[in-house]
Amino acid sequence: MTRTIVESKTKTAIIGFDQPFCVIGERINPTGRKKLAAELEAGDYSTVEKDALAQVAAGATVLDINAGVVYNSNPNPNETEPPLMTSIIELVQGLVEVPLCIDSSVPAALEAGLKAAHGRPLLNSVTGEEERLEFVLPLVKKYNVPVVAISNDDTGISEDPDVRFAVARKIVERAADFGIPAHDIVVDPLVMPIGAMATAGQQVFTLVRRLREELGVNTTCGASNVSFGLPNRHGINNAFLPMAMGAGMTSAIMNPVALPVGAAKIAEKRAAVEAAGVVLPPEMDDETFCQLFGLGSTKPGPGKEMEAIRAANLLTNNDAHGADWIRFNKPPGEAGSEGRGRGGRSGGRRRRA
Repeated sequence: MTRTIVESKTKTAIIGFDQPFCVIGERINPTGRKKLAAELEAGDYSTVEKDALAQVAAGATVLDINAGVVYNSNPNPNETEPPLMTSIIELVQGLVEVPLCIDSSVPAALEAGLKAAHGRPLLNSVTGEEERLEFVLPLVKKYNVPVVAISNDDTGISEDPDVRFAVARKIVERAADFGIPAHDIVVDPLVMPIGAMATAGQQVFTLVRRLREELGVNTTCGASNVSFGLPNRHGINNAFLPMAMGAGMTSAIMNPVALPVGAAKIAEKRAAVEAAGVVLPPEMDDETFCQLFGLGSTKPGPGKEMEAIRAANLLTNNDAHGADWIRFNKPPGEAGSEGRGRGGRSGGRRRRA
């Protein structure tokens, strides 16, 4: 049975067909987050700290670390990204115990991350492009780490699933030439937006089955890509993830956190409730109000996607005796609870006997 081992100094996460789904938290990534990018350029890591803690509390078993900031003061990422990657990894390792996924398109940043990370991190990523293969695969071999293999090459991303499978097979074969076993390769077959390609979901499910049955590799994806541009993205993601798991997908790079409700939204809802003639007790705090009127929470917690994943783990017999599902659904105030109001797990998966 294929098992990909990812480790920190004290925790082990196992990606495998007979394992609970591995959630790789994506939040520590400045791409598309102008506020975070500005903070990092200024040497402010407060959001990184919050994101690391919140994702682990919500149930992430691995944290993806991306330092892809283009500084206004220095637009050359080859100079700025390696030291930033080192700083973020050192900070996060001091806060949480889960293993890390080192994520960069800058070769020097990948190696800087590998030098800074404890244990056996996941390297993200290698593609079928010749230049990328020639640089990344020797790094994978040198540091003895698993790697995410993305199914695109010098020709770009193909809409033909057979082409994407062929790229994945090429990477697995080239890795074998370096002495890298298939169980250390986690293939990302590339999820297309369902809004742009009606067959995107079906393609991924078919690809995942082929990758498992014909290449014997674990798989991952950027889970939210499937719902890009559509309303109620969480609803689509909640359906997609269990279906992908049923097809054999073993991990996903995703946001495990339901972000807290902002003050402006709470004020807007309070005004609407009062305008409808509802008299609220003056002592009602914002958290109680949010819970009562279905807004969510003023605190970060596990997202609905995490609920769907835990349910799917139970249904696929990857939750021993249903313990995780029961723990997740305990009332928030119950002692020892890790339910929706408490933020879920605090560490990685334990290796099974």
